[in-house]
Amino acid sequence: MKLIGLDVGTRRIGVAVADSSVRIAVPKTTVVVNNGLEFTEIARIARANNTSWFVLGMPRSNSGNLTEQSKYVKVFAKSLAAAIPGAKIRFQDESLTSVEAENRLKSRKKTYRKEEIDAEAASIFLQDFIDNLSTNAKELKSPAASTGSKATTAAPRRRTEPAKDLKIPAKKAPAATTATRRVKRADHDTGKSTHHLKKLVIILGSIIGGLAILAIVAVFWYNTSLKPVYDGVDCSNAEGNSKCDFIDFSVKDGDSVSRVGDNLEASGIIRNSFVFQFYMRSNNMDSQIKVGDYQFRRTMSVEEIGKQLITGAKNPNVFSFTILPGERIKSIKAKLIEQGYDKVAIDAAFAKNYRGTSDKIDKLLASAPTTNQYGAEPLEGFLFGDTYEFYKTDSVEKIITTSMEAMWDVVEGNDLVKKFEQHGLSLYQGITLASIVQKEAKTLDQPTVAQVFYSRLKDGIVLGSDVTLQYALDLVDPERTTYKDNGAALELDNPYNTRHSAGLTPGPICNPGVSALLAVANPSDTSYLYFLTGDDGVMYYGYTEAEHNQNIVNHCRDLCNVQL
Repeated sequence: MKLIGLDVGTRRIGVAVADSSVRIAVPKTTVVVNNGLEFTEIARIARANNTSWFVLGMPRSNSGNLTEQSKYVKVFAKSLAAAIPGAKIRFQDESLTSVEAENRLKSRKKTYRKEEIDAEAASIFLQDFIDNLSTNAKELKSPAASTGSKATTAAPRRRTEPAKDLKIPAKKAPAATTATRRVKRADHDTGKSTHHLKKLVIILGSIIGGLAILAIVAVFWYNTSLKPVYDGVDCSNAEGNSKCDFIDFSVKDGDSVSRVGDNLEASGIIRNSFVFQFYMRSNNMDSQIKVGDYQFRRTMSVEEIGKQLITGAKNPNVFSFTILPGERIKSIKAKLIEQGYDKVAIDAAFAKNYRGTSDKIDKLLASAPTTNQYGAEPLEGFLFGDTYEFYKTDSVEKIITTSMEAMWDVVEGNDLVKKFEQHGLSLYQGITLASIVQKEAKTLDQPTVAQVFYSRLKDGIVLGSDVTLQYALDLVDPERTTYKDNGAALELDNPYNTRHSAGLTPGPICNPGVSALLAVANPSDTSYLYFLTGDDGVMYYGYTEAEHNQNIVNHCRDLCNVQL
């Protein structure tokens, strides 16, 4: 049976996978928390592993009590159960797993990403769960487990006959002496049996201890064999570094996972063929290997090589670039720098006027202002969040125009120009409102939040959005050296501060995703004027200011006081 471990965080979710028959938890990946889309990705992973069993890490304080994060995990579990019908969810106590995960990664490699810590942490408490499988097995196997009932079996009673009295005639003293000798011999035999039992216990203990040490060594060897041949080598600037050279590798029609593993080891691409085969089979990847000509580096782990083999042969001169829904231009620029692009070239590309580049882009920018105001990025809101593939020789302009044309395809495919006009908004204004909704609410709440903003615009009430105020602060005081407290921040005289200025912001505050765009095009049929996100992650709505203030008292003691 496959089990999926989830290390639930507010930004990322670490994912690990284990097979109850193999009893080894393996770090898998991380899922970005993205307005409810994370449940879609988790469902996909569950389908790929043919399981509906989930083990969630349950954090506790040093005293063993539940924490605010524990409550967040419980809320997440309810949402997971709602998103994946039939999901079987169990909790595993975890304490300091992130620290242990980071220590493990430090022992294996010099550099690692934060995402790897989350996946490693998930594998740690999932391993704890399967190590206690003798306890958890009843819960996994019993049909009553999902309802919380416990199946018990009564042990058969053993009947003990009472010993009969032994009567010895007084005239048969020799017989008594013989009986005494027999008792002494029995005591001697019992002593020998006890001695042998102790020796047996010692021998068994030694065997078990040896097996435990052997298991620890085996797990260490397995994890080490999963690492790259050249572990910790940075190939971001690979020129002149032979360890970063690409090695040609071919998978031919009919090649088994064993043949592929043997050839990889013979080529010096992996450390051990057996470990590669075990990893591929335990993750149901052995039958998904695609025929083709590949190029691998010895700095790639078994996990990276395995993913490439099931994805298919890929040109080493091609790279993937992901823009997330809700991501800002500032973050996208930083990712382009990590990809190796020059900062000056990046800034120049994002400052460029793209009108006249293509028909799609002209339509997308038709209602947008031609000048940049208030220090905001002119292309904020126009880059569609998706994963793209580009040649390493492609310019930043190519990346920008591709994502802008993808945004127009979404606009045109959902008839958003017409739908926004029905609500009195131009395309630019609709994208602007969608960007605010994107930052304010998760997917399921976005239509109702859009309705709240429409109602406030209609009644001439300020939007009162904290996310727009945060954007304004990022424009004028990113380090918060001037506006050091919320009281001062609320008085910021900036059109992006909708706690102070009426109407929409001058432009988008991020690149909205499809769900936020559709929410603005099709708001819910409600009439609220207030909303807030509670400390438990649930959205609470109100018709009047009095209701809203009561919601703050009841549900938002911590989150409503966070520094902006």
